[in-house]
Amino acid sequence: MLEKTSNLAFTSIYTELGISNEVLEYSNQILTNLKDRFEQIDRISELNQLKVLSAFQKNKVSEACLQGTTGYGYNDFGRETLERVYADVFHTEDALVRPQITCGTHALALALMSNLRPGDELLSPVGKPYDTLEEVIGIRESKGSLKEYGISYQQVDLLPDGTFDYDGIRKAIHDKTKMVTIQRSKGYQTRPSFSVAQIGQLIKFIKDIRKDLIIMVDNCYGEFVEEIEPSDVGADIMVGSLIKNPGGGLAPIGGYLVGKREYIEHAAYRLTAPGLGREVGASLGVLSLFYQGFFLAPTVTASAVKGAIFAANLYKPLGFSVLPDEKESRHDIIQAITFHKRDALLAFCQGIQAASPIDSYVNPEPWDMPGYDSEVVMAAGTFISGASIELSADGPLREPYTAYFQGGLTWPHVKFGMMKTLQNLIDKNIISKDILIF
Repeated sequence: MLEKTSNLAFTSIYTELGISNEVLEYSNQILTNLKDRFEQIDRISELNQLKVLSAFQKNKVSEACLQGTTGYGYNDFGRETLERVYADVFHTEDALVRPQITCGTHALALALMSNLRPGDELLSPVGKPYDTLEEVIGIRESKGSLKEYGISYQQVDLLPDGTFDYDGIRKAIHDKTKMVTIQRSKGYQTRPSFSVAQIGQLIKFIKDIRKDLIIMVDNCYGEFVEEIEPSDVGADIMVGSLIKNPGGGLAPIGGYLVGKREYIEHAAYRLTAPGLGREVGASLGVLSLFYQGFFLAPTVTASAVKGAIFAANLYKPLGFSVLPDEKESRHDIIQAITFHKRDALLAFCQGIQAASPIDSYVNPEPWDMPGYDSEVVMAAGTFISGASIELSADGPLREPYTAYFQGGLTWPHVKFGMMKTLQNLIDKNIISKDILIF
């Protein structure tokens, strides 16, 4: 009797939120086949949670660490302890974790600009970087780019099957090559995201050619998805954003760099000024959120990974291209779904917005975002503006009209969000409910 009542309550609340019985039944059928995968995700989350806890305890995080500083930020005990926690979790010599790092692109630019000098060359062995990095490098003209400072750039595209072009990489490395950047996640591309094991193989190959090359990994969207990180397989610098995975949905701003002490020190002097480095930079009351967000990050990331897998399994049987596919292992939290129709991409993103706790009544529309070369639609009814560890989706308004979905602070919310996207596509007559397979 209790189970029957519970099922009726579930159906009732989903109906109230605009989900039809057909979508609910289809979604629940999909979930019955994901139990074993979700259990494995929970095991990875548990391992990473204990890793974070161990670093907190080792570094004797105390209530005093949560207070923060103002002004110059001299002798910020909590800031310094947090950076030791990050270094221990990611098994690196040093870390820079600051609210003054405004976003992931800023963190990447900081790592590049602090460790490259005029006459050096940056190499990407994984093809084109994420759109917002193009202006940093100078692929697209911009004030203050690496190109403007006499730093050249070369890339080696992936092979047609999405694997590394080792012969091309070997030929591309020469005397001017100073730094190699490896983007773990796919960005607005249809290539696969790379596993930590694949990144490790690539790093070994490059280091066997030139041990002195600095290897930087853009780890955005990848933290805590696997049991180990790129810093465990030879990355000299690893970079990410605190409004993605490691912020746990609580960090209101910030970015991090972890890696070898020399390279992190260079970044600290670039972030502030020569002679000042890491000694200045007040934490301005955000340390409690940085600490608590990082503590929650493994569990929050697990919810996002479950949501990505659910999305792939929800849309693949309906005839849509999904990357990764419904059965692939996961190396970041991003799920790409290709619609080949402008209206379908917009309807998907509008479904995400309608499922959000903030601004659910708002209808996202395409616009010319800074740093992008085409109109972009973004759905993110988030507590932290633009936080892509929260339920969000975006995509460029160009062929093949692919939505890039990521995030979700809790699994029940991600589940509902995906159901809402499907319901919106049906309500707008873009797909028929008759194709739902029971």
